[in-house]
Amino acid sequence: MNKRNQWPVLPIVAGLASGLLTGCGSETGDSGGTGSSVVMGMSDDVLSTDPASGYDPGSWLLFNNVFQSLLSFPKGGTEPQPEVAKQCSFTDTHATVYRCTLQDGVKFSNGDPLTSQDVKFSFDRTLKINDAAGPAIMFPMLDRVETPDEKTVVFRLKVPDATFPSKIASGAGSIVDHRQYDAGSLRKDDKAVGSGPYKLDSFGDDEAVFSPNPDYKGTAKVKNSGVTVKFFHGDQAALKKALLDGKIDIAYRGLSAGDISDIDRQDDSKGVEVIEGSSAEVQHLVFNMHDPVAGKLGVRKAMAYLIDRDALIKNVYQDTATPLYSIIPAGIAGHNTAFFDTYGARPSKDKAAAALRADGITGKVKLTLWSTPSRYGPATDQELKAIAAQLNASGLFTADVESVAFGQYEKDIAKGKYGVYVKGWVPDYPDADNFTAPFFGKGNVLDNNYSNATITGSLIPSTAAQSDRSATDQDFGRLQDIVADELPVLPVWQAKQYAVSRDGVYGLEYCLDASTVFRFWELSKG
Repeated sequence: MNKRNQWPVLPIVAGLASGLLTGCGSETGDSGGTGSSVVMGMSDDVLSTDPASGYDPGSWLLFNNVFQSLLSFPKGGTEPQPEVAKQCSFTDTHATVYRCTLQDGVKFSNGDPLTSQDVKFSFDRTLKINDAAGPAIMFPMLDRVETPDEKTVVFRLKVPDATFPSKIASGAGSIVDHRQYDAGSLRKDDKAVGSGPYKLDSFGDDEAVFSPNPDYKGTAKVKNSGVTVKFFHGDQAALKKALLDGKIDIAYRGLSAGDISDIDRQDDSKGVEVIEGSSAEVQHLVFNMHDPVAGKLGVRKAMAYLIDRDALIKNVYQDTATPLYSIIPAGIAGHNTAFFDTYGARPSKDKAAAALRADGITGKVKLTLWSTPSRYGPATDQELKAIAAQLNASGLFTADVESVAFGQYEKDIAKGKYGVYVKGWVPDYPDADNFTAPFFGKGNVLDNNYSNATITGSLIPSTAAQSDRSATDQDFGRLQDIVADELPVLPVWQAKQYAVSRDGVYGLEYCLDASTVFRFWELSKG
């Protein structure tokens, strides 16, 4: 999700674009909403209520609860299941024709029936508008959408893509009412009409109010009478205070590692609880392959041999993340430990020095690490300063850190001004494809001038075409090994996902998994 894809706020209370969504088991939907209402605070803003535009974590949180997709991810699961559809499958052997049959009786929250016309309209609209801050970039493979009848949708793809079901199960696959949305422009009224388990009752600068949708038909069982989301606009201190003062029931996305650690130590006395979940959120150092310094393989290898991830996790992130030794995170099929196998977990000055000598480098390497202060979490600047200190302590580098506001940061990266910079990633869907194709495919999002013909010409197309995802492990392993050898990026950490709640709030453990779907309907308050 741009993100979303992405580069969002990292390990912070839980975790654009680009993407990394909804559902819970195969239970029959229930929009009864008999429990108490729940108030949640987060530091992220919701940048759009229109699925053709929003491609950020806050917007997808709204989409996953107000809209439905043809498929959804069950809690704790990474395989899409039917949601609006009662059945979907590829109808050819090449994964280029994907057919879905809709279930009967699905309605939007305003009572309008949801038919195949709405599905086609939603995808056609997203691609036509092609908003720079929207998810259209997820569907370059989509040729056209056909509707043989009101219950059947056929997607015809330009190239094989076995991950297409996961893509349409994400927030990018949100279905809108064709009677309520303009085919060629975005909504400007901050309203939303969907068929999901919740209705958006109101949306303003400081809060959004959701209530159960009585017309909802799907897999979710609603366990509360509504959810109010308070926006803290990046003010972490205010978010923490609101939680401890009992003004909100849940703090999600926005507490720093220090806040989480502090609350965890005192939760018995303050009546709050820290909930930890799994996450596929990652952060990498990215190398500009055309940079006169970072473009040298010896420099990149020396850094790989010197960076102490364990120290960064302990001292900067206070164990709210885990070391990452591959581009595909743990918990995602296809993950290996290529960087651990190649460079080890413990820093080695001798191996770093040898790598520099092998590239003809004998003096100290002068290097600037570029950071941005807020986009990837409040500790990003601190983290890069710690990395610079580790490099300098070896006696092989003279490294410093520059921090730039995000808008300028992205512009400078696109212009090739930085040699080493930081990027974070929240997946659009929980598949290894979403951690490889966006980074190393043609027109990738890293802007680091890296290309490998084996990756772009063979490994990415072959893994995308493989309908049996377990059969891609060998190719994804080879891809990760190539990246570890050539070092266009250096993985640093994988986030843990957190939320903090007041006593008597239940269900958060079902909202924090690798799908990145925050399921309002699982929340209840006693």
